[in-house]
Amino acid sequence: MDEIQQPQYASIGSLTTEARAAFYRKTYTHVALAVLLFILVEIIFFQIPVVLEFALSLTQGWTWLMLLGAFMLVTNYAEKMALSSHDRNKQYIALLIYVIAEAFIFIPLIYIGMVYAGDGGFHILNQAAIMTLALFSGLSAIVLLTKKDFSFLKSALAVGFFIAIGLIVAGVAFGFNLGLWFSVGMVLLAGGSILYQTSNMVHKYSEDQYVAASLGLFASLMLLFWYILSILSRD
Repeated sequence: MDEIQQPQYASIGSLTTEARAAFYRKTYTHVALAVLLFILVEIIFFQIPVVLEFALSLTQGWTWLMLLGAFMLVTNYAEKMALSSHDRNKQYIALLIYVIAEAFIFIPLIYIGMVYAGDGGFHILNQAAIMTLALFSGLSAIVLLTKKDFSFLKSALAVGFFIAIGLIVAGVAFGFNLGLWFSVGMVLLAGGSILYQTSNMVHKYSEDQYVAASLGLFASLMLLFWYILSILSRD
C-alpha cells in the first residue's frame, strides 16, 4: 500500500517578496474582518437582555474571576486549534470562537463606559478605537519595516501575564483596586504582544496559516483596546 503523502507547506521566510506581501494582506484583511465581526456580535449581545444581564451579573468578586478563567480556557483552546492545524476550516472556527468570546467579555466594560459617560460614551469608544489602531499600526510597522525577530519577548510576556493574573486575583481576594498604573502596565504588555505576534507573522507561520496569524494579532489588538478603554473610562 502506498504511503499517504502529507502536503508540504512553505514557510514565510522561503516565499518570494510578492507571496509574502500577499500573506500579509490576507492576514490583516482577516484581522479587519474579525474586528467588524466583533462589533456586529457586540451589537447583537446588547440587543438581547438575557445575555446583557448575565454578563453584567458576572462582574463582581469571584464570579468575575470565574468569567476570566472561562475566557482564558476558551481562547487558549481556540489559539491551539488555529496554530496546530493546517485545516483552513478549523482556523476559521477558532477565529470565530475567539471573536465571540471577546465580544462577551467586553460587554461589562462597554456598558460601564456607555452608561457612566452618558452622551460622551460613544466619544470615549471612538477615542479608544483610534488610539488603539494608531498604536497597533505603529508597532506593526516597526516589525514589517525592520524585519526584526521579536521572539525573544515570549518569556518576558509570559512572566508579565502571570504577574498580571496574580495581581487581578489578589485584587479580588483582598478587595483593592489595581488602579491606573496597572492599566498602563497592561497597555505596555499589550504593545509587546503586538510586536511578538507581528514578528510571528513575519517569521513563523506557513503560507496557509494567515487565519491563524490574524487570530494572534486580533488577540493582542483587543487586549490593547481593553486597557486603553479602561483608562479613558475612568472618572
